[in-house]
Amino acid sequence: MFNLDEIKELIELVDKTSVHELELENEGSRLCIRKPGKNEVVHVQPVVESALIQPAGSVSINAAGIPAAAEPAPARPAEQDSNLHTIVSPMVGTFYRASSPDANSFVNIGDRVGEKTVVCIIEAMKLMNELEAEVKGQITEVLVENGQLVEYGQPLFLVKPE
Repeated sequence: MFNLDEIKELIELVDKTSVHELELENEGSRLCIRKPGKNEVVHVQPVVESALIQPAGSVSINAAGIPAAAEPAPARPAEQDSNLHTIVSPMVGTFYRASSPDANSFVNIGDRVGEKTVVCIIEAMKLMNELEAEVKGQITEVLVENGQLVEYGQPLFLVKPE
C-alpha cells in the first residue's frame, strides 16, 4: 500500500518531468498518476472507496489512489445550464477565490473574463495551481465556497459565453 508521502513525492516527480502517465502496483494497491493535456477529453467515472483499515491519523485513500475529499456538488438541472459554459476543477484540492486571505477575489458574479483570465486557485499537495477561464464571457455564478474541498471535474463557475 502507498503512504501519503510516497504519493505526494510521485506526483511532484511526474509534474516536474516530461512523463505524462505513471502506473504502479504495490502490495495489492494500484496507483495511476496522469497529467491531463490541453486538448484531452476526460471522462469522469464514480470511484468506489476501498475497504482498507486506516491507522489513526492517516488519510483515507480511494481505489484510484487519491485522498478522499468532500462530496461533489449536487447536479444542476440541464435546462438551466444549456447555454452556459461550466468551468470545472481539473484536480482534487482546496478552492480559493483570491491569492491570499486579504486580497480581492480573482472574479465575481458579473465580471467579464477572457480565455487567459485567472478565476481561482486550486491548492493540491501544497502547490497553488491557477485556473484560467478558457472561455470569453461573463461570470454568472460561483458554485463553491472559498476554502472548500473540490473534486476532480466538480463545477466551480458558470460563464455566459460571448
